[in-house]
Amino acid sequence: MAAMTESDRKPSGPAAAALLSVGVGSLALGVFTFLAENVKSIGKALNWYHPAGNLTGKTGLAIILWLVLWVILGKAWQGKDVELGRIYTVTLVLITMGFLLTFPIVFQMRF
Repeated sequence: MAAMTESDRKPSGPAAAALLSVGVGSLALGVFTFLAENVKSIGKALNWYHPAGNLTGKTGLAIILWLVLWVILGKAWQGKDVELGRIYTVTLVLITMGFLLTFPIVFQMRF
């Protein structure tokens, strides 16, 4: 098996775009959940399909944001090398924040 040369190496931009968009989408789901549970008008606006409640709007908007950001970042970072370590760390933080915001103990907190 031949060693990989510098010309064989693929740019990290598309992978970084996929990672970061997942993190932002996860955070968006958490924020939409928090808002839907704490602001009645937002909860009603996110109720796109009555039998499922506002879950349809929360997940729908998070998926739309994820896909749009993935396309935008993918085009912006196409053919470029991006610092994957930093993107990976930011993505993990965003996913963790989004995950925490979906727990009732968090979104039921009163400020």
